[in-house]
Amino acid sequence: MYASTSEIVHRANQIVKLCGTRDPHRIAEELGIEIMYCPFKAQRGAYKVIMRNRFMFVKEDLHPVMENIVLLHELGHDSLHRDEATKAGGFKEFNIFDIRDSRMEYEANIFATQIALPDDDFLELAEQGYDVQQIASAMKSPSK
Repeated sequence: MYASTSEIVHRANQIVKLCGTRDPHRIAEELGIEIMYCPFKAQRGAYKVIMRNRFMFVKEDLHPVMENIVLLHELGHDSLHRDEATKAGGFKEFNIFDIRDSRMEYEANIFATQIALPDDDFLELAEQGYDVQQIASAMKSPSK
């Protein structure tokens, strides 16, 4: 079942409130999700439930900013698609930035964006006259 954008945003905001952070490492720890670093060649990340244990697998040599983006995306899968991940066997490779063919990837990206770029902070910077590059630079860390 597909989630609406407002449902995804609400769920992301609930997670931030519950965990008291936007840092994906701390959110994963608070939620009991194990982060595993893997020598993926092309794939950046994956989410999987194994025997009721939740795992996020992340490419081991990612830049820290990209690692945070991937972790937030995989947290989106945990929050929005856990049932599908529990039923799925093995890993399925997705390009997290190519959402044309996958509603789940699109939803996970919305979730990640909401945590990384909260509306209030974004709007405040925009109202102060910051352009897109300045906002991106000012909000480069999801650790707020």
